Amino acid sequence: MPVLEIDTPQGTARAHLHTVETPHAALVLAHGAGGGVEAPDLVAAREAAGAAGISVALVEQPYRVAGRRSPAGAAQLDAAWIAVVEELRANDLDDLPLIVGGRSLGGRVACRTSEATGAVAVLCLAFPLEPPRRAGKPPQSRLPELDAVRLPTLVVQGERDPFGIPPPGPSREVVTVPGDHGLKADPDAVAAAVRAWLPTVIHP
Repeated sequence: MPVLEIDTPQGTARAHLHTVETPHAALVLAHGAGGGVEAPDLVAAREAAGAAGISVALVEQPYRVAGRRSPAGAAQLDAAWIAVVEELRANDLDDLPLIVGGRSLGGRVACRTSEATGAVAVLCLAFPLEPPRRAGKPPQSRLPELDAVRLPTLVVQGERDPFGIPPPGPSREVVTVPGDHGLKADPDAVAAAVRAWLPTVIHP
């Protein structure tokens, strides 16, 4: 499994490549705020895509490569992500229809940058719809980030996710699976949801 180090405006990112022979599409996924690319739901999505003839890149943001657990600001995350995707599209994933996505925070980044990266679809694993409420502050919904995406979108959400479950939308399918925000309870259900959705957005 090749691991590429990619320069971004925010420092070095890493892309873990899982390529297939004669791929007909590419899937680029990012990790959550405090986790890594070995998260069970990311692995499940990677395996489902690989079985469908899709090459996958799992991306570590620069702050994680540098050993920090606290994520950078949204603008920095987005800029680094765009730089990584552009580099992958210029080389290893050249000329392939692109699906972008990620788990939790990574899914938010993919949504915000879906147009800039030239994606054809978006995959969100455990989208953090509402952050934990702070005393004295009104609830903050991140639904506008999802609603702004006009591309076909799949959200796979744990049925007991404390962040809530996004509603479906005109181009957005929402699938609930056993478990909470970690999506660790049933990776096979995550893989099944991704496997069923991929043929609807990518046609070999």
